[in-house]
Amino acid sequence: MFDLDGVLLDSEHVWDEVREELTRERGGRWHEGAQRQMMGMSSLEWSRYMHDELGVPDPPEEISKEVVRRVETIYRRHLPAVPGARDAVERLAEHWPLGLASSSNRELIELALELLNVADRFAATVSSEEVSRGKPAPNVYLEAARRLQVEPTRAAAIEDSHNGILAAKAAGMRVLVIPNRHFPPGEDALAQADVVLESLAGLTAEAVEPR
Repeated sequence: MFDLDGVLLDSEHVWDEVREELTRERGGRWHEGAQRQMMGMSSLEWSRYMHDELGVPDPPEEISKEVVRRVETIYRRHLPAVPGARDAVERLAEHWPLGLASSSNRELIELALELLNVADRFAATVSSEEVSRGKPAPNVYLEAARRLQVEPTRAAAIEDSHNGILAAKAAGMRVLVIPNRHFPPGEDALAQADVVLESLAGLTAEAVEPR
């Protein structure tokens, strides 16, 4: 089970910049901790947060649409793929069916996987907007496991963020972590990781399932 933002895409700063720009344009109240608080939230959750907590006057559904439109424009101009992302997907696809459990919107998941040329490697993809609660709740990982028809305890998740680690562990999965360099996970979450890797280069079949 791959996460997308922060694992396959170096995109957390893209989301940060787009949401900050929109908040300031609309006369809202951006603050330094806003991005960290929104990490892992579904689009329904972070658009409400921007409306309620940051003071963006647009309706949440309009906020979400505009943020997605701007992020999509950036991706089409230059996808911020993490070095080795495609190779890592290809390596693991040789051994297991792959799922993706992401907080990104559905259209951005599909665009990113298409641009990475790995869409056909994923047997199931889930956006947190398709479940009742985003990360750190386990819903998105549990739904991905259900679609793959695998018990969560027999799955492994590749994560980078604090809330992502908590979500995957709450789902009962083995968790491999490549800490996000822009927004590193807290020590309490990192302590729950089964494996900590420096980069995608270390994401091998042996790391996922030690012999």
